[in-house]
Amino acid sequence: MKRSITLLLAALLSVVLFYSVTTLAQSGTHERHPKIHHAIVALEAAQAELKSAAHDFGGHREAALKECNSAIVQLKLALDYDKK
Repeated sequence: MKRSITLLLAALLSVVLFYSVTTLAQSGTHERHPKIHHAIVALEAAQAELKSAAHDFGGHREAALKECNSAIVQLKLALDYDKK
């Protein structure tokens, strides 16, 4: 179960990173760590979708929510650390 959640998060982050690179190239924006910011937004959107879903994704919803939250916390800590 943990492996499938890890694979799900890795796939989600891969999509986010691809989208971020594509969007950044098109916009010409030079935001500091845009991929990390986009990953946070995508993970928050995934959390919202998981929370509002009518089913529990075969028992994986609770663990996926926990892992998303953990990833968001770590990414925000990384951004805060970089500001120092």
